[in-house]
Amino acid sequence: MTTTGSVRGLLRSGAGIAVAMAVQNVAAYAFTIVAARRLGPAEYSAVASLMGLLLVVVVLSLGLQATGARKIAAAPERRADIEAALMSATYRSAFALGGLCLLLTPLITWVLDLDGWQPALMIGLSAIPLTIMGGQSGVLQGEQRWRPLGAIYLAVGVGRFAIGGFAMLISPTALSAMIGVAVAAWIPALVGALSLGHVGPRAATRSTVERGEQLLREVLGNSHALLAFFALSNADVVIARVVFDDHVAGLYAGGLILTKAVLFMPQFVVVIVFPSMASASGRREVYLKGLVVVAVIGAAATLGALVLSDLAITFVGGPAYREIEPLIGWFALLGTLLAMIQLMVYEVVARQQQVSVWLLWAGLAVVAGVAAYVVTEGQLLLSVLVVDAVLLVALLAIALVVPTRPQPAA
Repeated sequence: MTTTGSVRGLLRSGAGIAVAMAVQNVAAYAFTIVAARRLGPAEYSAVASLMGLLLVVVVLSLGLQATGARKIAAAPERRADIEAALMSATYRSAFALGGLCLLLTPLITWVLDLDGWQPALMIGLSAIPLTIMGGQSGVLQGEQRWRPLGAIYLAVGVGRFAIGGFAMLISPTALSAMIGVAVAAWIPALVGALSLGHVGPRAATRSTVERGEQLLREVLGNSHALLAFFALSNADVVIARVVFDDHVAGLYAGGLILTKAVLFMPQFVVVIVFPSMASASGRREVYLKGLVVVAVIGAAATLGALVLSDLAITFVGGPAYREIEPLIGWFALLGTLLAMIQLMVYEVVARQQQVSVWLLWAGLAVVAGVAAYVVTEGQLLLSVLVVDAVLLVALLAIALVVPTRPQPAA
């Protein structure tokens, strides 16, 4: 089969989940647009930094999903045992993470320079259901049950937009927005429970608990890789909040609305190809074809942002964000680079090779180091672009030179 034919086949097989994730992303970014317009740059900056932190917190959810999907794809005949162990580990880790985030509420409030501690409290309350959702999604993704998995993705976006948007209409504050996010986080967990046919873990035997503890070791390794990616992809919004005044930080956060939109636009590619990467004994053509699809989608989005810059500014928040229009194409390009890096991170997870993860942390260290020298939002954006481009080339080079076969399911 030709590369073009394979890419078309990938798009056809992922059509249903792509539609579901597209709706999720549209709804999620509708929430972001409502927040940017309703709250204004200064208050929205607080919400953007909290949402960026929440993305980092939920890497455990993504680690559970990746681990469950990888193990089920590698050993489908052991699905029931893997699900029991995975969900046992999921519920324990969800409440542990939520409790930790609640304890860290004062620190979050101080680091993000929030006016009160209540918005930061919502991080811990959101972490519990979102982590549970990760384990549920891992089972469904590993079995390639795209319809119920798509329903979970729909619930994430639509629930956040409906409940969060309503909360901000009642009271245009960062606290209202984050309360809406926390309440909405329980909807996809409920959808996942209904899809699996049970609420909570199955009756746990001692062996199930032990397998769950063993599985958690891999979850932590996978979460480490995903944590490094999300820390890298969200570091600049936190840096902007610390380095710039509230207005400029809000403008930069507005530009990142477009970045995140482009980042998540081709996310369905990652969802579809990951089981194949986990079960195909490291066939490199799987992720290479995925990179082609992601690059094409990102290039189209970047070109569209350049040609339709007025529409792009409307998308990120309207006239209040007009000052960043000269940078709008670069924000879209950043989203494209991050989407390609994300696919490579999942390729690292599929191969269970942790060496490449340290490159992500090195990139984060460089971005943090540059923060001391930037004085404008353009300089910060350019610095992040250069670091991400170098990082993508390095990850791809390592994957091509040192292919590692996925480990069999335990």
